[in-house]
Amino acid sequence: MDTILLEQMGTRIFERRKQLRLTQEELAEAAGITPQTVSTAELGKKAMRPENIIKVCSALEISTDYLLMGKVASEDKNILLEKVSQLSPQHYRYLEEIIDNYIAAVTNSMKNL
Repeated sequence: MDTILLEQMGTRIFERRKQLRLTQEELAEAAGITPQTVSTAELGKKAMRPENIIKVCSALEISTDYLLMGKVASEDKNILLEKVSQLSPQHYRYLEEIIDNYIAAVTNSMKNL
C-alpha cells in the first residue's frame, strides 16, 4: 500500500480516536486488536488487515470509505443523523445554530487564504 495513503489513514484514525477521547489501548480493546496494531496504523508504518480495518472503523464509528479515502459516506451521515435524532427540539435548534456558525466561520477563513 502507498506510504502516503497509510499516513493519511493513520492521521484519520488518530484524529478520530482523539475526538472520541480514547487512548490507543481503549481503541485496541474496543476493536479487538492489539495496542501495537493501533500504534503502527496511526504512524502509517504498516497496512492493517482488512478484518482489522473493519473492526477499527466500527470502534471509531466511521465508514471504511472515510478511513481509506477520506470521503464522507452515507454510512457516516447516518451515524450523525442517528445522534441528532435523539435531541430534543430545543437542542436540535441549538445544534443547527452551532452548525450555521461553524459553516460561516469556515467559509470566511477559506476566503482569507
